[in-house]
Amino acid sequence: MSTIKANTLLHSDGTTTTQPSIPALDQRMAKAWVTFNSSGTVAIRDSYGVSSITDNGTGYFKCNLSVTQNNANYVIVGGGDGYSTGSVHIMYDSGQGAISTTSFGMRAPDAENTMRDSAYNSVMIFGS
Repeated sequence: MSTIKANTLLHSDGTTTTQPSIPALDQRMAKAWVTFNSSGTVAIRDSYGVSSITDNGTGYFKCNLSVTQNNANYVIVGGGDGYSTGSVHIMYDSGQGAISTTSFGMRAPDAENTMRDSAYNSVMIFGS
């Protein structure tokens, strides 16, 4: 097997090509992700494909995507930590916004199912 490494692919006439799509990798890579602080005013630390997080109350949020998804059948994976009694898991919550190609609602309960705002939250989106 051979490996090709290049920063830019060119046509034989020297013009730039578009970046190739690799379907097998497209399915396995995160379509969007965000890390944010929800303690106090929501603040995005870093992100890809996420334009904003709306604070809907303690432990409740809406994630607004800047990269439109192909459909609303994507997977949301997330969690958080940073308060004194433990960590939270972040899950989809239709009460905070229906899942669509541009946004979804989420909640962050702790192990006792108490909604929490955490200093460190991370969410990833996978889909086709």
